[in-house]
Amino acid sequence: MLLSSRMPSDYHIIAAFVVIYTRNHCQTVPVPVVLPPHDVFISHRGPDTRRNIAGLLHDHLLRRGHRPFIDYRNLKAGDKLSEKIDTAVRDCKVGVLVFSPRYCESSYCLQELALLMEYKKRVIPILYNVKPSQLRVGDISNGPCVLETELERFSRALEEAKNIVGLRFDSSRGYWSEFLQSASDAIIEQIGQSF
Repeated sequence: MLLSSRMPSDYHIIAAFVVIYTRNHCQTVPVPVVLPPHDVFISHRGPDTRRNIAGLLHDHLLRRGHRPFIDYRNLKAGDKLSEKIDTAVRDCKVGVLVFSPRYCESSYCLQELALLMEYKKRVIPILYNVKPSQLRVGDISNGPCVLETELERFSRALEEAKNIVGLRFDSSRGYWSEFLQSASDAIIEQIGQSF
């Protein structure tokens, strides 16, 4: 198919159908629709959330027929990190920000946050064992040296995200299955509204 030879290999082609009505009859014609590889981008701090909320949410969305992007499952050896993240953020319909106590210590997390806000994506913040008042751009412990202008960019994006209604989960009191169901429902609703 000519269409598939000109697009990245990780994009999906599905068939949609258009119904054409003429004076004497009606005809259904298949039309290829190109879907980006991911409809949800999950931003999280790996050591805090990879094996619990972020990973479980990824799997839950996958089982419900969606295409979530999460770094440790979707990046492969040899991938250019910033390029892949930028493409995944740009192409997604919804961004999920899994804020954890140490999220803001990661320049990678803050870069993802800034990209989601700059691309004006629909965003659902999830406060995992953290309060909004505890989220501050401060000492960044990993990644490359960060310039003052980048810190300001990250701070603006964080303040914008803190003004979006999100979900809260306290792992010492909450029920995982109920939370994953309600979080998935909220994400899927936002995907539906992004068309």
